Amino acid sequence: MEAEKTNQIARWLVNEGLRGTPEKELIEGFCEKLGEAGFPLMRGSVIQRTLHPVIAGHGFEWNDDGNGVIQESWQRAVDETGRDWGKSPFYHMLSGSIPKMREHLAKTNEPSAFPLINKLRERGATDYLAYVNPYAEHDKFGDAGGMISSWTARGGEGFTDEQVDSLEDLLRLMALAFKGAANFRIARTLLEIYLGRDAGRRVIKGDIVRGSVETIRAVLWYSDLRGFTKIAESLPSQELIQFLNDYFECLVDPVHERGGQVLKFMGDSVLATFPVEDTPNVCRTALDATDDALKRVQALNERRKADGLVTTDIYVAMHLGDVMYGNIGSRERLDFTVVGPAVNEVTRIEDMCRTLEQAVVISSAFAAAAGGCTDRLVSLGRYALRGVRQPQELFTLVRQDVYETVTI
Repeated sequence: MEAEKTNQIARWLVNEGLRGTPEKELIEGFCEKLGEAGFPLMRGSVIQRTLHPVIAGHGFEWNDDGNGVIQESWQRAVDETGRDWGKSPFYHMLSGSIPKMREHLAKTNEPSAFPLINKLRERGATDYLAYVNPYAEHDKFGDAGGMISSWTARGGEGFTDEQVDSLEDLLRLMALAFKGAANFRIARTLLEIYLGRDAGRRVIKGDIVRGSVETIRAVLWYSDLRGFTKIAESLPSQELIQFLNDYFECLVDPVHERGGQVLKFMGDSVLATFPVEDTPNVCRTALDATDDALKRVQALNERRKADGLVTTDIYVAMHLGDVMYGNIGSRERLDFTVVGPAVNEVTRIEDMCRTLEQAVVISSAFAAAAGGCTDRLVSLGRYALRGVRQPQELFTLVRQDVYETVTI
């Protein structure tokens, strides 16, 4: 490869790295640039482990078929032998601390020890290069320890020695740009997972000043699990964690799928918001999320009962009001959350689920704003709420046939 062509790709990588181009676009552009520069590139493959509660890593594959880059993610705690991982060149390199390898297929008719390379030969591959570009131990997210890549040539004698040398030099820049894009994605994802989607996005954009809050109008959605204290005392620790994970999934997914945000887990309780400004038909949306959560809990209970596991039901309260939303806390520990009388009120309304023996209790403010959804609500009467000045009318869902009414 001519030096000027190498320099052009190097400059492109620097610019894309500074722009924060996502990994998939970065790999596609890099492979196309190599082809334009005369590389006989048939396939490019890049993988990197990541830091994520569920996903263990991401893989990207480009082929010269014009279909762009295919992205694959694999989950944690999944046996990778089904993906032939143990027989792959990447596994061989990582387990043996081998920084690079080459199988020059055009110079031998002997089959490779790696099934993948034999399949690539059948497709016309004549050369296979693979590299591990590690990141420093002090400068990585969890297991995201480096960029691992392979580059396959088609036809002729494969890659020239000059192309091999140029590729090795370019991959250092490629790894740096890839690391920048991956690290930003990891940071953004972790913030959204641990703080909530909107809160995470706000923090990563710089909304981090202590005391900076705004008043928003939102549906507040507050829930907890029936009889959790007794259940927690009776279950072994690992069974208790799995119990919570099972039920929280039934609660969180319906909220997220409808644009809501889960802000907090407090023991067995969940606090979520549906901002009025960002959520069309906000009351209908919150009611749909509640219906969905109740159905999912019912299905979960059937599965857990069949497995001989402990089951429970949920209580849900919904309220509509103004809250202060933003950064609150000390200099050393901040929380991005909501505060205000409406938050206190929704917790008091949730307490009434037990008193009234109802799975769902809804405030008068929510009912007044429900508009075309009022046919889904039925009055429970007027009640005094602890710490709230005026008694108010409370409501529940009409469709009690969807789930079994919770009883004390």
